[in-house]
Amino acid sequence: MSSNEEADDYQSNGHRFQRVKQRFKDRSKKVAQTKEKTKEILSKQAEKIAQRAEEHERFINKVTHFMGVFAFGGFCFILGARPQDIRYVYCLIYITFVPLRWMYYRYKKWHYYLLDFCYYANTIFLVMVLFYPKNEKLFMVCFSFAEGPLAWALIVWRNSLVFSSLDKLVSVLIHLLPGVVVFTSRWWDPAFFEAMHPEGTAPRASWPYVGDKSYLWTWLFTVPLIAYSLWQALYFLIVDVLRRQRLLKDPEVMTSYRELSKKAQKANNLWWRLSGLLGDNNRLFMYILLQAVFTVATMALTVPIFLSYELHLAFQMLKVSATVWNGGSFLLEVMPRQVVLKEKKRQTVVQPVQENCQQEPNYETPTEVNNASDTDTQS
Repeated sequence: MSSNEEADDYQSNGHRFQRVKQRFKDRSKKVAQTKEKTKEILSKQAEKIAQRAEEHERFINKVTHFMGVFAFGGFCFILGARPQDIRYVYCLIYITFVPLRWMYYRYKKWHYYLLDFCYYANTIFLVMVLFYPKNEKLFMVCFSFAEGPLAWALIVWRNSLVFSSLDKLVSVLIHLLPGVVVFTSRWWDPAFFEAMHPEGTAPRASWPYVGDKSYLWTWLFTVPLIAYSLWQALYFLIVDVLRRQRLLKDPEVMTSYRELSKKAQKANNLWWRLSGLLGDNNRLFMYILLQAVFTVATMALTVPIFLSYELHLAFQMLKVSATVWNGGSFLLEVMPRQVVLKEKKRQTVVQPVQENCQQEPNYETPTEVNNASDTDTQS
């Protein structure tokens, strides 16, 4: 083969490589465009749903209250009649309402809330319930999540059981139902009673079986704390590193830290003073540190709760009582103020429109109009 032919072959192979490379680039562009279009479509749909919900807010609140009261009665019936089915009620609620919440929060620019620990813990809990319901070690890890940070968040962050607010109702259920599920599974579920009496062995005191204190602390405290640390690292990487510029450009995008800091600064409460111990520049670090202390403390408290039926039952009653009390406070104190503020805001928008509609035709000369506008501006 001559040198010219070799050069031609080399050149043709180079052209083929360039064509293949260009095809891959075109395909990658098409995939990226398709993803962007899909994202835009979902965002538009979320905005439409949220806008319609705001337009018919009063009617939706009435329907939500009506359905919420009846659903609560049905839940109590299932809890007494078939406690083993409570886990499936939880799965149905979580799978149904969390995607709807994402759509609404996406419109409100609150979607970063769905990266919080409660959703991370609930996702692990959902996997356990659906695929590994009799895995004792995974159950203990989920027990620590459910009766630790999730449960105490109901009390500390004052979650309110308000049937007329779907958002508040879902927030309560996300934090409350995992604890109810682990309570029924540990103490009331007939399916797990069989595990307490395996053939050829002595009867167990309860399910899951705990051999010694080190085993108990490992799966109720150490392993859940490692899982929490993994979430904290991922959250910091996504929100404070990868999406940092996006958050800085748009102050309306809300995260848990932004909302909590805003409320704490306005109230000048204990949390705001504690987060400022190392200066304003280190408030985020102090927030992470305080949250870690909260998590460690609440996970440690799950150990005595796990060992005592009476203490576990009392804790369930405490959680429900706190949410009901907070709900009453919201209905009687917060909601009337919100109604007054909304009415004032509506009147400030409607009143100028009505004045413009009722204004008589003006036949002044252009010079007189200009002089009048100048006088109004100066005054």
